[in-house]
Amino acid sequence: MTHLRRMMLEELQRRNYAPLTIKAYLRNIEEFARYFHRPPDTLGPPHLREYQAYLFRERKLEPGTVQGHVAALRFFFVKTLKRRYLLDEIPQPKRPRKLPVILSPQEVTQLIEAARNLFHRTLLMTLYSTGVRRAELCRLQVPDIDSQRMMVRIHAGKGGRDRDVPLSATLLETLRVYWRWMKPKTYLFPGMVKGWRADVPVNTKTPWHACREAARRAGITKRLSPHTLRHCFATHLLEAGADLRTIQVLLGHRKLEDTLVYLQLSQRHLTAVPNPLDTLTLSSPDTVTRSRRKVR
Repeated sequence: MTHLRRMMLEELQRRNYAPLTIKAYLRNIEEFARYFHRPPDTLGPPHLREYQAYLFRERKLEPGTVQGHVAALRFFFVKTLKRRYLLDEIPQPKRPRKLPVILSPQEVTQLIEAARNLFHRTLLMTLYSTGVRRAELCRLQVPDIDSQRMMVRIHAGKGGRDRDVPLSATLLETLRVYWRWMKPKTYLFPGMVKGWRADVPVNTKTPWHACREAARRAGITKRLSPHTLRHCFATHLLEAGADLRTIQVLLGHRKLEDTLVYLQLSQRHLTAVPNPLDTLTLSSPDTVTRSRRKVR
C-alpha cells in the first residue's frame, strides 16, 4: 500500500465513512492517477479540469456517476492533502432532475412472477416490500427478520443510520419457504466464492441481474434496476394513503425534500383535482373542420 493510499484510507476511516464509500473513493483516485500516469499528489488544476471533461466527453458517464468521482477528488485534495484552495477547481456537475421509472402494482406482480428461481423471487419481493437500497439488501442477516415484532431491521443504512421497516406477512411466508430450502446461516442472501455458496453477502450485481432478467421474462420494456422497486415501494405507499413523514422514515431519508419527489409520481395525488380542460364546455370534435388550409 502506498503512502498516499494509506493517508487517504486513514482519513476516510477516522471520519467513519461506509466501507463501500471508502472502496469507491480509493478506486476513483486510482483511476485519476492512472489516466495521467503520475502520482495524484503531483497533479493540479489543469489536470482536474481535463479529467472531468474526459469523464463526460470520452467515458460518457452520467452526471450522477461523475459526482461520485468529484466527491472522491474533493476528499483527496481537500481533506487528505489539505489543499482547500483547490475546492473551486473541482465543481460538482449540474445534475438534471429526472423522475424515476415507476411500475404499476400489476407490473410488479408480473416482475416477481417472472423471477428465474426462488432466490431471485425472494430477493425481488424483499426489495419491493421493504424499500431497501441494493447495498442494504445484500447486507441483510437472518436475525434482522423479526417475525415476533413483524419488523425488518436495516443496519447501517446510508449515513450509518439504522432503521426498522414493517415485515410483510406475504414476504414472511415466502421467506420461510426460502429458508427451508436455502438454510442461510449469517446473511439472508448468501453469495458465492469460487463458484460455491459461502457465508458471505451476495454480490451487489446479483439484485441488478435479477431485476433485468425478470423484466425481460415478463416482457416489461421499462428500464429497471433494484432502485426502481424502492421507488415503487414509496409511490405505492403514498397512493395507498401513507403520509410523507412515514415514508421518509421507512426509506431512511435524512431530509423530507428527498421524499417529496413521490408527490410527482403518485397517480392518486396528481389526479386529486379535475383537469381544468375537463371543466370547460366545448363543442364536439366531430363538428370541427378537418382541413389545415388557411381560410382566406
